[in-house]
Amino acid sequence: MKATSFYVLLVVSLLLAACAPQAAPASPAEAPLDQVSLRLPYIPNVQFAPVYVALEKGYYREAGIDLVTDYNMETDSVALVGANQIPFTMASGEQVLLGRAQDLPVVYVLDWYQKYPVGVVSLAEENITTPQDLKGKRIGLPGLYGANYIGLVALLNSAGLQESDVTLDSIGYTQVESLATGQDQAASIYVNNEPVQLKARGYDVNVIAVSDYIQLVGNGLLTNETVLQENPDLVRRMVAATLKGIEDTIADPDGAYEICKQYVENLSQDDEAVQKEVLAVSIETWKTARLGYSEPQAWENMQTVLLNMGLMDAPVDLSQVYSNDYLPEP
Repeated sequence: MKATSFYVLLVVSLLLAACAPQAAPASPAEAPLDQVSLRLPYIPNVQFAPVYVALEKGYYREAGIDLVTDYNMETDSVALVGANQIPFTMASGEQVLLGRAQDLPVVYVLDWYQKYPVGVVSLAEENITTPQDLKGKRIGLPGLYGANYIGLVALLNSAGLQESDVTLDSIGYTQVESLATGQDQAASIYVNNEPVQLKARGYDVNVIAVSDYIQLVGNGLLTNETVLQENPDLVRRMVAATLKGIEDTIADPDGAYEICKQYVENLSQDDEAVQKEVLAVSIETWKTARLGYSEPQAWENMQTVLLNMGLMDAPVDLSQVYSNDYLPEP
């Protein structure tokens, strides 16, 4: 074969190869997913609808995350995140600050509950409608710990009252029964839970929401400094997918409720009207102009409350406690 003919054939072969169909690159869905654990408080509940919605609609998988949910006590979960045993949990602002005060390197990256969900409920016949009306009353609460306790003290302080101005009754999570039986005149509760149950039983109630008197930090997404340093993109993806779940739940509560039935055991057997109302009230505590955003003043207020209660010995650097840097651009 002449050299000229050889090079002509070589050029033709290269051109044909270039024009041949090429294998498509791997799509994001085909790429390996990050295995991620999210610890939620207590037990499955319609209050966690945004996570279930994001799971069911594939938002986490689209973000490259294979999410597994688990449930445990909030304080235990914060400790596990601080020790980098799990990457994410949902926790209330006071638990984040208390963790940082114990040198746990936890960081709050998404403010889910824009309104602090704690309040005080009483039967209407008690005529307790303002924080000042709590003076001299017997108030039931799970115990002298957690959001129920801290929120109650913040509410009392907003009216110039101290713990000594009331009688605190540690009753576990039996607030509904304590009011129904007359054991207590008021109870510290989550506004999206016990008041709904009492109304469903036919009681007229008054609810004093902490968020109407002081801005504090409610439940949100928590991670740690190691995760932020080693995989900040994972945090951004986790935040974005969770926000999509919150947005969809706000936009379509009925659709979100139907999805919850697949994740909350025996939800189909529960009183649907009650559970839908729990979800509806929860949604009202999430709404804001910019979902996920932490208000600096809320953190300042929360730290002041904890310092005044003696639960923190000294203030911590709030710039290390929370961040809005992982939210999508507005």
